[in-house]
Amino acid sequence: MRGEFIGVWAETSREIWEPLFQEPLDESGEVLSEDIFCELYRVLAPAFTTKPSIEQLAAVIDDSTRSRVAFEHVKATDLACESTLIGFFESVHGVLQGFEEPGNDGLTNRYFNLLGSFIEKFSLRYDLRRPCIISATLPGLVTSLVQHVRSTSRADAHLAKLSHEYEEALRDLRHGRTEARIKSCLAKQYILIEGIANASSGTSSETLGQRCRQASWPHPTLKAAAGNIYGFRSDYPGLGHAGSPKAVLRDVDERDLVGVSCMLLGVVPYVDSRVNLAGLYGDQALHVTADRGNYRDAPTGRPATSLSDRLLAWVGRVIGGR
Repeated sequence: MRGEFIGVWAETSREIWEPLFQEPLDESGEVLSEDIFCELYRVLAPAFTTKPSIEQLAAVIDDSTRSRVAFEHVKATDLACESTLIGFFESVHGVLQGFEEPGNDGLTNRYFNLLGSFIEKFSLRYDLRRPCIISATLPGLVTSLVQHVRSTSRADAHLAKLSHEYEEALRDLRHGRTEARIKSCLAKQYILIEGIANASSGTSSETLGQRCRQASWPHPTLKAAAGNIYGFRSDYPGLGHAGSPKAVLRDVDERDLVGVSCMLLGVVPYVDSRVNLAGLYGDQALHVTADRGNYRDAPTGRPATSLSDRLLAWVGRVIGGR
């Protein structure tokens, strides 16, 4: 849940809701009515793993005190997934507009600033744009892809073993990023991605190069580039085979550790049809309307955790992540 709202939901009370509702609306000292919690709970309900019925929802949101208690007691474990939570945060902006006087956007502007500060403080993988649009970032896309690799590996005993060996190779780099350790780390990642590609296709003996040739590509040059990434593993001495020493231009170093790791991650959406592309971009799985209780179900399931803090840190430095 690195970089996701759902992982820091418990912090929203102190960082967003308390300062939003306790600060006076104007010089008169008036604060927001507790009725706001009726609307907040209504737009949050579609994000629950267990959706309340229309009757259950009405029983809560018809009572402002009960709505406030219910809203304040929502835990991250009650929430279905990240995309539905993004939908909630965006919907809050529209809710707050209903509590503003015409021509006065002080409340929604305050919420926008608090939400933006929250994203910045907790290094969440999103950009916030006016009026209140939460968009994916490049570091966020990479993080989501790494999370997919991690969750896919955990769901299969064979892949879990390959993933463990890869993570062990990553940890060994702590003792020195020698050429031998870098080669070992890259070799383990090649094997892991190859295993994921085979698991996706239902095969067990194809190479990553074969899976790349069978994948759908928009242009021959991109297909060739993916094949060349595998070719590097096959031809460079010590990565997969004895290789050809005459073709070596230099020893592998930290540049290759980061660069090739990113390239291999980039191959995953082509060789693994299980990648949730909509989820990577933060597409929302629900739409909350102005009518009470009118919402569509969102898919359940918790987001996966990240593959490796160290790998994500390296990737983040390269692509300018926070």
